[in-house]
Amino acid sequence: MNKKELTTRSPITNFGDDRGNRIEDAFKNKKIFIPFITAGYPNLKKTEDFIYRAVSAGAGLIEIGIPFSDPVAEGPVIQEASQKALEAGTTLEGIFKLVETVRKKVSIPLVFMTYINPVFRYGYEKFFKRCSCAGIDGIIVPDLPFEEKSEIAEFAKKYNVKIISLIAPTSEERIKKIAESSEGFLYIVSSLGVTGIRQEIKTDLKSILKTVRKYTSTPAAIGFGIHSPEQARQMAEIADGVIVGSAIIKIIKQYGEDADERIYEYVREMVGGMED
Repeated sequence: MNKKELTTRSPITNFGDDRGNRIEDAFKNKKIFIPFITAGYPNLKKTEDFIYRAVSAGAGLIEIGIPFSDPVAEGPVIQEASQKALEAGTTLEGIFKLVETVRKKVSIPLVFMTYINPVFRYGYEKFFKRCSCAGIDGIIVPDLPFEEKSEIAEFAKKYNVKIISLIAPTSEERIKKIAESSEGFLYIVSSLGVTGIRQEIKTDLKSILKTVRKYTSTPAAIGFGIHSPEQARQMAEIADGVIVGSAIIKIIKQYGEDADERIYEYVREMVGGMED
């Protein structure tokens, strides 16, 4: 697969206000790679550049992390990125403006990964209205239990922002409940614990995916611990998407403002691995 093939698949184009259902379209008849990027690390201008490079390399959806002081689901790599983004003066208002700018050029789905506290403090209705206006398609809130999803559901629905539910290794009954009410896509957690690179993923993901598909046709993407093209290929064999965060944040940590091309090459390699 050559560079030209990958750079032309996920176009950066002018995009109007009529978003339709971008998440559904993204998963239609293909497996997608989903990179996670912490907004504001090392600054918001570079976050914008990193998103463009990831899209050019073939990313099918971008997960944008809203930095938070107590990111309980994150390992040390993303925790540090969050802290440095906050120290650099990153604000929720600044992130919304970033998304508005990116959305003018990027047509693939954009999804926030955040915690309930920043959303609550901003105001639920105000937050989801702003998401809709900026062009955010979905939201992942790892510290909001499934049973408490109703706290934000009416606002998310009103402004057409999909709540992306997480499924960790658990009972079939719980998977059934989460799957049946799912929307956008399901985030399948590959391993218990926090995010971070894992050399080996031992969870019986095939069994989890089989159970999920008994109860819903919502696409399922696997995240937590994936970092190599071989792992991406294995995950793509059983899931609809592959999510990678810590490995990308480590590239940014190593190369800082010069990470653009490294991110491009990494995303290109991972997308290529999924297609092998």
